[in-house]
Amino acid sequence: MEPTNYQNPTEFNTPPKNWLVESILVTLFCCLPLGIAGIINASKVEGLFLAGDIAGANKAAADAKKWTMYGLFTGLAIIVLYFLFILLAVISGMAS
Repeated sequence: MEPTNYQNPTEFNTPPKNWLVESILVTLFCCLPLGIAGIINASKVEGLFLAGDIAGANKAAADAKKWTMYGLFTGLAIIVLYFLFILLAVISGMAS
């Protein structure tokens, strides 16, 4: 009887997505501190993968995605709030 608990060998041939490009873009255009956290985690992914630490590479990739998404949504929220503030200032200026 063959063992049923085996892992797909192709999942170890390529490293997980590292989110480096997205982290850099978030750093430049959205939220600097959270983008930097994403870059730091993204830069760990390939090194951990090549060292054979697949679990560590997957965790670093997940952390890079998490910080990149936090930075993206924070940046977008700040931009929306800024435009709402400007809109309210214009409306209140027109009312007086």
